[in-house]
Amino acid sequence: MASSSIEIFICDAREGDPILQSFQLRVADGQSATVGQALIQVGVATNAEDPVLARKGCFGVFGKRKGWDSPIYEGDRLELYSTLLIDPKTVRRKKANQNQDAKFQAAAAKRKARRL
Repeated sequence: MASSSIEIFICDAREGDPILQSFQLRVADGQSATVGQALIQVGVATNAEDPVLARKGCFGVFGKRKGWDSPIYEGDRLELYSTLLIDPKTVRRKKANQNQDAKFQAAAAKRKARRL
């Protein structure tokens, strides 16, 4: 069976600064390339159940999270994301609570100033 190749870009941001490099992805004639095929050929994963890919959202194309079977096209940038150290929801919730506390403290200070 004959095969062709398409050029994609791999942006690996898992360790330190992101590294962008070109990669020739081999594709069998008559078939479309998938994100899973690219991850295997790059050497990041061995299959869909690979522990490297166990966490949700660890790869995507052009900043959009994609699944293992998602198609990938000529010129696409496949991105490998690092693990999150802190959950963004937790950070936003904490910041919102701090802002709310500051509002309450300011209101209390105004009431106290009016009484004096």
